[in-house]
Amino acid sequence: MTPASTDVLILTPAPDEPRFANSWSPLFERLAAPLRARGLEVSAASWVDADTARARVVLPLLSWGYHLRSDEWFVRLDALEAAGARLANPVSVLRWNTTKTYLADLAAKGAPVVPTHAVDRLTLEALDHARDVFGVDVLVTKPQISGGSQDTVKLRHADGLTGCTTGPALIQPFLPAVGEEGELSLFYFDGVFSHAVTKVAVAGDFRVQPQFGGQVSGVAPEPEALHAAEMVLKAAGAPLTYARVDLIRGLDGAPQLMELEVIEPDLFLEHVHDDGAAFAAAVERAL
Repeated sequence: MTPASTDVLILTPAPDEPRFANSWSPLFERLAAPLRARGLEVSAASWVDADTARARVVLPLLSWGYHLRSDEWFVRLDALEAAGARLANPVSVLRWNTTKTYLADLAAKGAPVVPTHAVDRLTLEALDHARDVFGVDVLVTKPQISGGSQDTVKLRHADGLTGCTTGPALIQPFLPAVGEEGELSLFYFDGVFSHAVTKVAVAGDFRVQPQFGGQVSGVAPEPEALHAAEMVLKAAGAPLTYARVDLIRGLDGAPQLMELEVIEPDLFLEHVHDDGAAFAAAVERAL
């Protein structure tokens, strides 16, 4: 239950999602620590029923599983907007960021984005067309609304549609960099770069998330990666209290956007050099 009043309310998973029941609490404490260090009161409540009226600012940073019940999520966002809830990143941006077709919006505004085809339904014809356009044999498909590599499939030509989602999907070229230098995540608070990590898939896999064995390390990004991330944020337009820009080296060797995460990214605060001070300061400015 949401407390009567609080400075910062962090939204957590739905109580009836058992897979997340015992895993969000340690991350909540990691997020709360730098906020409490600035004298802020921090509380937690489920995204499905939190009373946000008495919260000065709301962070959906632990609203894991929203993609599994997207209709309910969109209704909830509408209700938060109608109630005038103050979210650290605007509700309109959260709504836009929920469906991964936002990648096309960013590409249209000049951001360097992994080549992506959006389709209402995956077909063999759509896969063959993507292979021709991308100039590759191996593809990756994923639902347009997804998280944590849910239903993300690597497909060779002989695989057909094996394991693919049956709903709206994205088609992208498989990028070998996932198992080499990996995916680079850059973190920004109020548009200012904070820190970065690399996530490298284990041998034989292409998913970089830690739950699939991906290895995470702090890193100092190269100037070309910083430039690419800043192009992404410029294309996004809206002011963002927090953002994670996930880049990967494309087939042309240049950094390209894999995901822009502004809803519930893992901020990997264990890799910051300021104990989370920049994150806390950005949240405080959002109050």
